[in-house]
Amino acid sequence: MSTILITNDDGTHDPGLLALKRAVEKLADVIVLAPERNRSAVSHQITMHKPLRVKPVVLADGTPAHTCSGSPADCVRLAAGGVLGVKPDLVISGINAGHNMGVDIYYSGTVACAREATINGLPAIAFSSVYPHRATAPIEEIWAACGKIAATLVSNVLQNGLPRQTLLNVNLPDLPYEQLKGLKITRIGSRSYKLEPEQRADPFGQAYYWPMGDGPFDDHDEGTDVGAVAHGYVSITPITLDATNYDFMDELSQRVHM
Repeated sequence: MSTILITNDDGTHDPGLLALKRAVEKLADVIVLAPERNRSAVSHQITMHKPLRVKPVVLADGTPAHTCSGSPADCVRLAAGGVLGVKPDLVISGINAGHNMGVDIYYSGTVACAREATINGLPAIAFSSVYPHRATAPIEEIWAACGKIAATLVSNVLQNGLPRQTLLNVNLPDLPYEQLKGLKITRIGSRSYKLEPEQRADPFGQAYYWPMGDGPFDDHDEGTDVGAVAHGYVSITPITLDATNYDFMDELSQRVHM
């Protein structure tokens, strides 16, 4: 039987992780290794110059799991190296609290988990949906919808695999399953933020900053992840590790000389 690693960047006890585990645990053996605390937006940080600790914990449903003192990507690196006694055949990350679309894929620890798995030659899928406090439907129904989509995609990937150096980034709107309009295979869309750091002073008069800002600001273009989710569709974006701008290579070779 195949083994699935479930991880995230929100921590072992995040309810989205448990919802994802329950959705796929009948499809394969499941192991869980996630950060010991919330590590959202740490991107693809890895630990190189200090030791990492892995400790057993128990999830809310009474099943065993493990926490890691490092980053989300560290969790995948350790699991891929066999620290839990078995190497996974598939890595799934989430369900993240908050969508990971557009430029978010570069900030997201959730997507970084899937990317790290892909680097290690393992197929991987990242799942994200709405922040619970912003949901317009009961969050349990949204997680249930994500679980059904996850079970379908996991079954497909276990059977058919994924192309080399390719992961899937999945985002769901805040809708119950019955209200989803369908699936869209999408490209990365346009999402931006307005950053306006707020300066304050500590008790000693030294400046410090809160990186406050507004957003996200999305362009709901046809064919994109942000557009699909905005219009009630599940967005599935195949992302490759190869970030080369091939269209620019010939022009650049004409512009740059020794």
